[in-house]
Amino acid sequence: MTAVDQITKLFVRFNMQVGDSHTVWDGILRFTFYQNSGAARSSFQGYGRLFGIAAVIFIALVIYYRRQNRGERRLMDIGLAFLVAGAAGNGIERLLFGKVTDFLQFGSGDGILNIADLCINVGLLAVIVQQLFFSRGAKNKQAVS
Repeated sequence: MTAVDQITKLFVRFNMQVGDSHTVWDGILRFTFYQNSGAARSSFQGYGRLFGIAAVIFIALVIYYRRQNRGERRLMDIGLAFLVAGAAGNGIERLLFGKVTDFLQFGSGDGILNIADLCINVGLLAVIVQQLFFSRGAKNKQAVS
């Protein structure tokens, strides 16, 4: 997913100017080229490289966690893989350029995302579902044994 993220960002940077917007699917999807030097929803503008360092630390922590916790939690593994892919995709740009390329605008919303952001959202959802619905079952099985 990180490669897909980087390729789509390159495509946007080479074929659009910042601020350009093209409707792809009327009312559903627009490509709007925006560069974000901060965090989600354009908060903390100007701290892009700091968030790049945070992405590297996050990825290292996930690798450490996975080595320490090898279990039967497939959904957690999938969620962490998506989170790492998203962190790597945005982290690369933040470290290289101090900002990320955003271009996906859904519906009439004002938020603009990229593939890495979508990966982060999917990863968070998977981790939350794992924790809410599947961790309790594993704990109950251990208590019975």
